[in-house]
Amino acid sequence: MLSKNLIKYIHSLEMKKFRTREGAFVAEGPKVVEDLMETMPPKRLIYTEEWTIGKQADGVQMDIVTEEELSRLSFLQHPQKVLAVFDIPSNNLTGNYVKEFEGKLTLALDSVQDPGNLGTIIRIADWFGIETIICSHETADVYNPKVVQATMGSIARVKVIYTDLKETLKNLAGHMPIYGTFLNGDNIYKHNLTAHGVIVMGNEGRGISDEVARLVTDRIMIPNYPEGRKHADSLNVAIATAITCSEFRKKS
Repeated sequence: MLSKNLIKYIHSLEMKKFRTREGAFVAEGPKVVEDLMETMPPKRLIYTEEWTIGKQADGVQMDIVTEEELSRLSFLQHPQKVLAVFDIPSNNLTGNYVKEFEGKLTLALDSVQDPGNLGTIIRIADWFGIETIICSHETADVYNPKVVQATMGSIARVKVIYTDLKETLKNLAGHMPIYGTFLNGDNIYKHNLTAHGVIVMGNEGRGISDEVARLVTDRIMIPNYPEGRKHADSLNVAIATAITCSEFRKKS
């Protein structure tokens, strides 16, 4: 039987203030949980008998439950065999972080707020071998259950760091190019892209903020086709990220 305290605890982790207080987040489903377990031990595993990997997890507090019991805990419409609680890792910039970014391609998110978009962007970064994403404090919380689920396990391989984005980019400028996506930038297919640098993606509605835009050294855009044709106002930020990363990786 699941205790009321356990149910209350798991449900509380849906909210950022409780995730911050407890230093913990929830992951669900075999794919996400198993990928995370390769990089960090879970604090607690709650799973049905169908999930056999649970039997191999030594030294972890475990609860074997029925599907009905799991559904009482799950944030998903259709629970997927296992729910796990993990400690939130302390991903922070080091004192001499400029060297950590030199020679690499990094994503920077300026107030991307939709959890689904953030999760998808993390998955895209993982696909294109981008190891770090730096985010403004206004960007959605990476440990929101909807974000964790949307990453499909990529959260285990991509480091997400929240920081004062303007100050961080200011420190990186001069050491590497800072690219930004704009509706009035240079055609990305014709621009001389480098295999390293920072790519800034902006908010879903407002794009890149003025204070961050002033730090961008290369303004780029994804053109629509054909020119002059009536078209959508903009691309979804996750789709734009995928196209942009693909173009940059052609230089690698």
